[in-house]
Amino acid sequence: MITWQVAADGPLLRLDTRLSRALVHPDRASELLADLGNIQVAVPVLVVVLVYVAWRGRATGTDHWWRPPLAAAVLMAVVPAIVVPVKELIARGGTPAVPPGTGYYPSGHTATAMIAYGASALVLLPWLRPAYARRGAVVLCALLVAGVSFGLVRRGYHWPLDVVASWCLGTVLLASLRLFLGRARSRVQPK
Repeated sequence: MITWQVAADGPLLRLDTRLSRALVHPDRASELLADLGNIQVAVPVLVVVLVYVAWRGRATGTDHWWRPPLAAAVLMAVVPAIVVPVKELIARGGTPAVPPGTGYYPSGHTATAMIAYGASALVLLPWLRPAYARRGAVVLCALLVAGVSFGLVRRGYHWPLDVVASWCLGTVLLASLRLFLGRARSRVQPK
């Protein structure tokens, strides 16, 4: 529905414009938050977590220890394969705070942050024993994604709907990963 509204210049765009005007206030803090969604920041975090999970699974003799890290890596690779064609197809212009151009919808930074940090949390959960550690991983993931999202809109890099669309995409992708990991875990538990 959001994509249709953006593509058809629907009524949600007026609300999006008003909301953006109210929120945009470029500052150094919002820029730093937005930068947490850069590929150069988020993907190395995911890689470190995937290496740790693979090492831990292999060291404990877990059958198919490579599946969760591989699934998360594939999911991260799928993000640009989905986002880039949609950016080209929709060709939405940026906010007044960015140079003229198109390709702002959906937010690639938000999608990258959601998948990198979300997949990191999902593959780590089975290895985090205390409940507070599992909750902490999920809360940290949510805070990072919220921070990136706020930073992108506050800095004026993206319209609010660009970010919301990436939340929708990220939710579907992470739910798919969670489903896959749940099925794989039900067959094989870490030792």
